[in-house]
Amino acid sequence: MPRLVVLVASTTLCAAFVAGCSSGDQPRDELMVTDNPVAATPAVSPAAGATPPGTVLPLSAQVTAVATDQSTRTLAVAAGTDLRLYDLDALDKAPRSLTLPGTADSLTTAGDGALLVTVPGKVVRVALPGGTLAESPVDGSPAAAADYQGDTLVAVRDRKQVTVLGDGQVRRVITGSLLSADQVFSTGQDAVVLDRLRNAVFQLNVTQGTVGEGLRAGQGSTNGVTDRWGRVLVTDTRGGALLAFSINPLLMRQRYPVPGSPYGIAYDTKRDLAWVTLTETNEVVAYQVGGEEPVERHRFPTVAQPNSVTVDPATGRVVVASANGGGIQVVQP
Repeated sequence: MPRLVVLVASTTLCAAFVAGCSSGDQPRDELMVTDNPVAATPAVSPAAGATPPGTVLPLSAQVTAVATDQSTRTLAVAAGTDLRLYDLDALDKAPRSLTLPGTADSLTTAGDGALLVTVPGKVVRVALPGGTLAESPVDGSPAAAADYQGDTLVAVRDRKQVTVLGDGQVRRVITGSLLSADQVFSTGQDAVVLDRLRNAVFQLNVTQGTVGEGLRAGQGSTNGVTDRWGRVLVTDTRGGALLAFSINPLLMRQRYPVPGSPYGIAYDTKRDLAWVTLTETNEVVAYQVGGEEPVERHRFPTVAQPNSVTVDPATGRVVVASANGGGIQVVQP
């Protein structure tokens, strides 16, 4: 039986916290799934089953994030305060190991051959491949960062805000409508923030410093990436789906069922593949996402608890990292 894909071409449900979206007497927030929201988390993986294909680099530490940088041919792996930098073209060589000023929450590659690392109270820019660290203080607990028109956008989860850094200094703070700021995305011209508690994505007006319209993002969305079509692709972990949002205007374009508790996501710009990890089944699956609906192209068993994934568009290799000490798996489709 063919899988169902839902194409949505409706207008935004409502701007953040607009009471007029309800026809009843009591104001109602249409973006909220529940009055007592709890952020979705990855499903706990079962015991290891099939032998993962490819090469597994041993690493007993719990990996929190991975990223690849094409320009410097670097694979970055964060585990606690340890940041390991591997040569993508010689993964059998010992990595360069750096000590971060705190436990890494996320890794994001920047356009200048650098790596953005969020740790409590700071964003660290790591110059690749050498590994020089430059720290920028940020009030609160930064959850993710992204380059945006020469500045850096920082989602600060506990302060429900997006901080804008320029030249390492805080330029402005964007607040309003958010219960949690968990990831931030830039397509060059536009920016979006993901709020895991409200299960919603919101447009950002970085120049004006405001949070704009929002849209429901499934039942419990967790992670996202941008694609070459200018969309934001989001894993709905609790709802079991892959979502695709256009930004200007903000519309949900696709909702595609993905059983297995989708969590980690990475995007191959060259092959137009979204790689999604399924922590409930210890798998990673690749969907071609440029058409009217996603099309599955690859599926592999993975290391246990595959919370993190990244891809090297130059070769097509996908890297999956275990969050419970199962190592780093490298697969060539």
